[in-house]
Amino acid sequence: MADEKRAPSSDSDKAKAQHTEAHAGAQLEAVAERGHVATDEYGQALVQFDPQAEARLRRKLDLYLVPTVSLLYLFCFIDRANIGNAKIAGFEKDLGMKGYDYNALLSIFYISYIVFEIPSNIMCKWIGPGWFIPAISLGFGIISVCTAFVHNFAQAAGVRFLLGIFEAGMMPGIAYYLSRWYRRSELTFRLSLYIVMAPMAGAFGGLLASGILSLDHFGGLHTWRMIFGIEGIITIGISVISFFTLTDRPETARWLTQEEKDLAIARVKSERVATTEVLDKMDKKKLLQGILSPVTMSTSLMFLLNNITVQGLAFFAPTIVRTIYPDKSTVTQQLYTVPPYVVGGFFTLALPLISWRLDRRQIIMIMTTPLVIVGYSMFLGTENSNARYAATFLLSSSLFAVGPLSNAQVSANVVSDTARSSSIGLNVMMGNIGGLISTWSYLPWDAPNYHIGNGLNLAACCTVLIISTVTLFWMKWDNKRRDGRSIEEELAGMSQQEIQGLDWRHPAFRWKP
Repeated sequence: MADEKRAPSSDSDKAKAQHTEAHAGAQLEAVAERGHVATDEYGQALVQFDPQAEARLRRKLDLYLVPTVSLLYLFCFIDRANIGNAKIAGFEKDLGMKGYDYNALLSIFYISYIVFEIPSNIMCKWIGPGWFIPAISLGFGIISVCTAFVHNFAQAAGVRFLLGIFEAGMMPGIAYYLSRWYRRSELTFRLSLYIVMAPMAGAFGGLLASGILSLDHFGGLHTWRMIFGIEGIITIGISVISFFTLTDRPETARWLTQEEKDLAIARVKSERVATTEVLDKMDKKKLLQGILSPVTMSTSLMFLLNNITVQGLAFFAPTIVRTIYPDKSTVTQQLYTVPPYVVGGFFTLALPLISWRLDRRQIIMIMTTPLVIVGYSMFLGTENSNARYAATFLLSSSLFAVGPLSNAQVSANVVSDTARSSSIGLNVMMGNIGGLISTWSYLPWDAPNYHIGNGLNLAACCTVLIISTVTLFWMKWDNKRRDGRSIEEELAGMSQQEIQGLDWRHPAFRWKP
């Protein structure tokens, strides 16, 4: 919808305003239709949008989409990381685990998680996220309940492998799903609204675990088994509800008017050079373009390194706290893990909010590293319990923010919907390779100070700083190089389909730092 005019002062002005508004509405409807481009050959949007109408639409999308996916991801992360809470409640002892068995068990989860990451996001596009996301959520809820009934390492390994299969599509699937609805600048903050559930899962998971462990029993379950059983049942309930609340795409949203549907489609198309439809047909070339984008590859490598620290903190925070405060009760140790995650949750929202307002992601990712570097330096440099506990607040302050920032960055730097699904899939897959590495970062013989684990995390964070900085300067350099290219000459003789297939190789495309 075009920008609003001043109130008309005469019948003639009123008629003219109505004509202008009708023309803008027709233009918006035309741009939203499949087969019509929303940009010129230089990548400039062909229609202007009413900021107030966009704000109303955003509020509606936030209300209908974000709460459901946030709840699903909260229990996705709880069902993954609650094994850390179970560990200090007798999980290892009851299953007869020794030596590196716990690390191996964590690794088994990540093997299936990594292998099924990109295939899951491709399936998400093929089936539709409105059905796929609730289905995999239901799957890992059931698997979590099954974990409550394991009696040996082999059984635990089997359910953790299955859990990885179902959870593989969750983080990239939601990121891809939201990219269908939001502009590039808006997406980062919306991703943070569900990814913030990772640190919140650490806080809420610790509270929930301590509350559950205060029960005598739940049915026939006792101690750590109650954690998996109760949390799995909650996940199943939320998953069933989400089958009815998630809408696959704007065209099928019964809670949007036709004008709002047109606006939702047109404004996303307006940022995708030469694109004639938001939801394109999937093909191998577009999938490879998403994976081979230079920004996708550098960002995913950075996310791999970041996830070594994120997942290490999630899995081993209770263990780290126990080494700091060994004389405290198990419930108290669980509660000590909560405050750092609350701080992490705040920054996971604050940094993407800044990114939204500035429409910048790369510089914010650079800003996430200094406090983490200081935190791990403190772990290595002192054995004072209070100082080391303070360091956990520095770690959680910015670690989790890289999740929404990196997924938004790879999404912003490809064009087609198909390329977006594969780029996000690769980013999260690489991140979970970092998660796999993290399962071996805190080894039993390295306790209680864990010099190897903390040194590895410090090195990983320093490397993130280097990669993110180099990528920022490369993007600026390549954009200047692209300014010297002749768009008309390069596109001469190409069909609309061929032009659209160029994706980020289109001469009018510019990297979005």
